[in-house]
Amino acid sequence: MTAALARAWQGVRWYLKEFTGEARWDDYLAHCAEHGHTPVSRREFERRRADAAEASPMSRCC
Repeated sequence: MTAALARAWQGVRWYLKEFTGEARWDDYLAHCAEHGHTPVSRREFERRRADAAEASPMSRCC
């Protein structure tokens, strides 16, 4: 039973990270490590994402 609860929690956690965009930060850090780049701060990363969303009217509903 405990293993099933752990798997269920991992699934919920994965879903929330994907839904909220937290996984994009993790992907960015992995990409930087793979290619030897120095990552920007989390704040700068989010600022760039917001700027990209503003520039692309297809990325939002209103």
